Amino acid sequence: MKIHSFLKLSVAFGVLFLSCKKEIKEVPSHLIDEIAEVKSIFAPDKRVALFSIDVEKKGDNYILKGESNLPNAVVELKKNLQNKKVAFIDSIVVLPTEELKGKTKGLVTISVANIRSNPKHSAELATQATLGSPINVLKKQGDWILIQTPDKYISWVDYGAIKMLTKTEFEKWKSSPKLIYTQTVGNAYLRATTDAQVVSDLVAGSILELLKEEKDFYRVRFPDGREAFVLKSEAEEYKNWLSKLNSEKDDLVAVSKKLMGLPYLWGGTSSKGVDCSGFTKTIYFLNGIVIPRDASQQVHTGKLIDEVGNFEKLQEGDLLFFGRKLSETNKEKVVHVGMWIGDNEFIHSSGAGRVQINSTDSTATNYDAFNLGRYLRTKRLLNQQDDNLVDIRKESFFK
Repeated sequence: MKIHSFLKLSVAFGVLFLSCKKEIKEVPSHLIDEIAEVKSIFAPDKRVALFSIDVEKKGDNYILKGESNLPNAVVELKKNLQNKKVAFIDSIVVLPTEELKGKTKGLVTISVANIRSNPKHSAELATQATLGSPINVLKKQGDWILIQTPDKYISWVDYGAIKMLTKTEFEKWKSSPKLIYTQTVGNAYLRATTDAQVVSDLVAGSILELLKEEKDFYRVRFPDGREAFVLKSEAEEYKNWLSKLNSEKDDLVAVSKKLMGLPYLWGGTSSKGVDCSGFTKTIYFLNGIVIPRDASQQVHTGKLIDEVGNFEKLQEGDLLFFGRKLSETNKEKVVHVGMWIGDNEFIHSSGAGRVQINSTDSTATNYDAFNLGRYLRTKRLLNQQDDNLVDIRKESFFK
């Protein structure tokens, strides 16, 4: 009986497999190619653009299904198919979804939000966003929310880490006075004394709504409505901080050295821990510039300075990229980044476990033979015109 049942099951599975295979064959390759072509134009990097579209045959109809946060890409795909006289049923979901009921904006409500590659706590830490960071909300899935951060990174965050807002509520927040926390780490207190109960920890770059001044403290409001007190000596009114930003090479070096010894954290972009590109991203953000999240993205920004190891041409603030070199059998792969600080040295968040300074001088005690052996090139991001470099003095992220 068991053998007979097994044979029946095997035959049934085979029929199902063949019918599925036949149905897949009925989807013309040019439809799949058309989707791939639009994706290659509008969403070549899935980290910052979502275009997950598929096509299936059902009866006499082709059904376009999936989701995207790129309305223009979806329109382009449908226009191209219509021009080629392809009849289809549109089942594509354009994000943000309607179920959000207009709450398509958001603010990070905790010192550092851990943002993951998939909607679960055990998933890879993709990136982080600090308190007060404005985000775009794309959709909800259980207790998780798909968001896009100011550097355009798309990933998942636990609902408890953000406050979802309508565009009107978000604009109201933007128009309010702000405070920026300028120390590496610290606290906000329940009362105007450091002996009071801590309301939350703070990290460099935290943005809070400024209510008023009380002696040595600022009274502030968190995005979720909590109120607290922050020492004046550890923070600054955001508009004043912004007006004083020079984004000069010496400023980049000074900020980088304040983060010396910070632990290496894969996916980290805050003063609680950083990976290599999270470190360079944090240095630039604390100097008023938003740069792409990953080293493999950062390498495509700015101006090429060197790619042969002529470090005499470098200036402080330049980014050095390392990885696998292009060969006949392998593509180039950027896997590490550091920042030039002068005197033949660069600072980086090392896989050895912390932010440290190494030298390109083979006679120095901190010479980094490993990374110099896989050096690729140096790019200059400071004062360069690039769509992927955002000056927050000009863009209204927080004001």
